[in-house]
Amino acid sequence: QVQLVESGGGLVQAGGSLRLSCAASGNIFSVNAMGWYRQAPGKDRELVAEILSDGSTKYPDSVKGRFTISLDGAKNTVYLQMNSLKPEDTAVYYCNADLIVGTVIPYEYDYWGQGTQVTVSS
Repeated sequence: QVQLVESGGGLVQAGGSLRLSCAASGNIFSVNAMGWYRQAPGKDRELVAEILSDGSTKYPDSVKGRFTISLDGAKNTVYLQMNSLKPEDTAVYYCNADLIVGTVIPYEYDYWGQGTQVTVSS
């Protein structure tokens, strides 16, 4: 069984910063990729940042230059540093992990965290 535990959400004023963390635990063989998505009320879930096991990253234009994703492979933990936050960044942020799990016959599986609320006031 694998769990993703998120932390770090909250309320911040526009221009402020927050750091999200997501720790994956359980029978993890290896990490293919980890990332963050967000979903605002009435909108589709969208990718915020992704990091692959080789360290390469991907961001949409809406957060490029403001958000930074990093991965601690030893802890299977991904971080999202969010700076210069804007009211339009307000959403529930979800951690996603593409993992190889299992020890007898490892297999690939996609996991989601429970979500953490980020609210940016103007």
